Amino acid sequence: MELSTSLILVALTAVLLWLLNLRNSRKHRLPPGPPALPLIGNLLQLDKNAPFRTIVELSQTYGPVMTIYMGWQRTVALVGYDAVKEALVDQADDFVGRAPLPFLYKATRGYGIGISNGERWRQLRRFTLTTLRDFGMGRKGMEQWIQEESRHLMAQINACKGKPFDPTFMLGYAVSNVICCLLYEERFNYDDKQFLELLKMTSEILGFNGGPKGAMYNFFPWLMERLPGYQHTVFGYIEDTRKFIKKKIQEHKDTLDPRSPRDFIDCFLIRIDQEKNNPTSEFHYENLVATVQNIFLAGTETTGSTIRYSLSLLIKHPKKQEKMQEEIDTVIGRKRCPSLEDRKSLPFTDAFIHEVQRSLRKTPFSFPHYSLKDISFRGYTIPKDTMIFPMLHSVLKEDKFWSTPQSFNPQHFLDQNGNFKKNPAFVPFSAGKRVCAGESLARMELFVFIVSLLQNFTFSAPNGPDSINLVPKFSGLFNQYCQYELIATPR
Repeated sequence: MELSTSLILVALTAVLLWLLNLRNSRKHRLPPGPPALPLIGNLLQLDKNAPFRTIVELSQTYGPVMTIYMGWQRTVALVGYDAVKEALVDQADDFVGRAPLPFLYKATRGYGIGISNGERWRQLRRFTLTTLRDFGMGRKGMEQWIQEESRHLMAQINACKGKPFDPTFMLGYAVSNVICCLLYEERFNYDDKQFLELLKMTSEILGFNGGPKGAMYNFFPWLMERLPGYQHTVFGYIEDTRKFIKKKIQEHKDTLDPRSPRDFIDCFLIRIDQEKNNPTSEFHYENLVATVQNIFLAGTETTGSTIRYSLSLLIKHPKKQEKMQEEIDTVIGRKRCPSLEDRKSLPFTDAFIHEVQRSLRKTPFSFPHYSLKDISFRGYTIPKDTMIFPMLHSVLKEDKFWSTPQSFNPQHFLDQNGNFKKNPAFVPFSAGKRVCAGESLARMELFVFIVSLLQNFTFSAPNGPDSINLVPKFSGLFNQYCQYELIATPR
């Protein structure tokens, strides 16, 4: 009885919010969009497995700047390179806001670098970028860490002795260990069961957030909080990851030497002490926990899944795999570990890795932005508190920038002479002031790990290349792909 009463009150409140939202919308010249229903908005019109595809199709009718309603939440979608660039780069200050997605807000308590805005975001982003660079992100020191980790990964795959295996968590260990070196100055063995559980929980958290149930939570958090379901299990996983992070922070506190910081946590703890008397400082314990949480979650799953997807593509395109191996053998050989300096001498390999990221389009919506004030854009007004989706998928698949946008084609990144060429529409890490803070690290990891894998192994599938399906099983905030066993035959 109490649940029914609560649901009725929640529904009535939502209707009132919808009506208020509709009244406020009429005060502004909103971008055009399809008619929406109360409470559920345009959700019934969206392809449940690939909502981004519906939005791109609707933009052909309503234009590249379009209003849709995700539940009761007013949303503006930006479709195509021109609209996305104009917003995120040309009007960067207007579009710098990050949407307070209910799932992420609850997961982080609103703290950390991920979904913060204003002074909190400015202080934390500046500190994070500076500190990660000081510890080698994008530099030679970090490259050596990745090279060392690649040797551990090769040994682990060799132990499979050519038998089928699922590379998901093996790659997760490798990528996570690079992040852990930055955060904790520590790496974990591949047989560490506690760390494996942490990786599994991380995968479940991100899978939920990017999947249909996570979408439902973000659209209707007040309802999902009151209903039984898997969302409560996921928030339990989040608490477990926070406990792990808090334990590491306490270990750092117990052994901290302010004169010789070892990693990101040390530097943050030192900054907390330096600014303890500053009432406007964002350097405090909750922001430390949430920022470490942001970096670990974002840096583990995205890069690991990109490498896994690249292996699927190598299996689907054995001739391209062979061509890459020939190029790598000619330039590096099979004994020396690859370095970033080799990239300019491996144009086809570099083009393949870029095309993997374009084809994967890990975040077709990008992480949603948010209007922190009324924004004037292309003759329209985007009212304050509007969620904004820069549709990265539409940029990475736009006809005028890619000769065969729907096909996997490394030639997109090669000129007529076979030299690598850049493309302005290559935006897998987004663009503007909210561009991924770990972009340089991710690029370095992808290159070193993928080249090392091809130096040492030839990849195939137990049931042949046709058994690999590269179509996402679901596309929400993240594209989610099927996982497969593969065979790594030593070369």
